[in-house]
Amino acid sequence: MRPNLKKARQEAGLTQQQLADKLGISERYYRFIEAGTRDGDFALWDALEDLFGIHQRILREISPH
Repeated sequence: MRPNLKKARQEAGLTQQQLADKLGISERYYRFIEAGTRDGDFALWDALEDLFGIHQRILREISPH
């Protein structure tokens, strides 16, 4: 789980589907990224960093649980 990514999405008032649409990816693929089971490419993380104004290193953090 990437809690910082989930929190940023929720604070922006976006559903997983809405964010996936903004990124041009499937909602299923986005769910895997947020869950921490997929990594995504550099362009995707750059887009997330720009969208949320949070460094991608923070967004990428996976919780130990």
